Amino acid sequence: RPLSLRAELRRQLGRRRTLWSFLLVFALPLVLVAAFAFGRTSGPPTGTRLVDLAQSGAANFAVFTFMAAAEFLLIVLAALFVGDAVPSEASWSSLRYLLVAPVPRARLLTSKLAIALATTAAALVVLVGWSTLVGLVAYGTAPFTNPAGGVLTWCELAPRLAVATAYTFVTLLQVGAFAFWLGVRTDAPLAAVGGAVLLTIIGSILGQIDALGDLRHGVPLYYQRAWLDLFTPSTDWTAMRHGVLWSLLYAVVFTGLAYRTFRRKDVLS
Repeated sequence: RPLSLRAELRRQLGRRRTLWSFLLVFALPLVLVAAFAFGRTSGPPTGTRLVDLAQSGAANFAVFTFMAAAEFLLIVLAALFVGDAVPSEASWSSLRYLLVAPVPRARLLTSKLAIALATTAAALVVLVGWSTLVGLVAYGTAPFTNPAGGVLTWCELAPRLAVATAYTFVTLLQVGAFAFWLGVRTDAPLAAVGGAVLLTIIGSILGQIDALGDLRHGVPLYYQRAWLDLFTPSTDWTAMRHGVLWSLLYAVVFTGLAYRTFRRKDVLS
């Protein structure tokens, strides 16, 4: 069977940009540990920010590392994995040969999208697991301490961290969908990836303009940090619900546009 999910997965894992992306994920916690070691001060960690307590234990270190990566690195990886799926084939002049096979275009797009999203989810899980392991070795097994007050044991932290990972994946769907739509419109992978990253930068700027009022709530990734509410003593789900709904809306719209564009596209590459 041509263009199966297994074949697409082999293609994804065998690409250099996938390997380099996961190397970055593995390197980030190590870089943070080295940075904290060079800047360490005497006495126990204190402060009112999550970064101030990142060295108090593996729990705080894992949450801080995940927050730091979610600000930019995970956005770039989602745009790269999803946005580069189609234009990379076009840039290699192999897309038209794939379409010669008796496989509908929708199936080709679906296989690429599914594997790209699975790779993004794997990067999230690897980051959380690896940063926790690095934190255990570097800082011990102390429970999570919230800068605003309160302590979460590992039994309480683990499910919340899992929900935070799932929520972040959902918020990244809008980035991936926009990159996917751009990817079917161009043969340049950099244009698709860069366009999606530029969208998040513009959204971040618009989200800080108070004059927009409630209109800011519809800006992409406005609720990106809502998962931090999970680590407070009393969890408020309102922002996360809004974040999920807006993300799914953008994801459905741009994914639908991608399928519509690709069905009508004259593939010359």
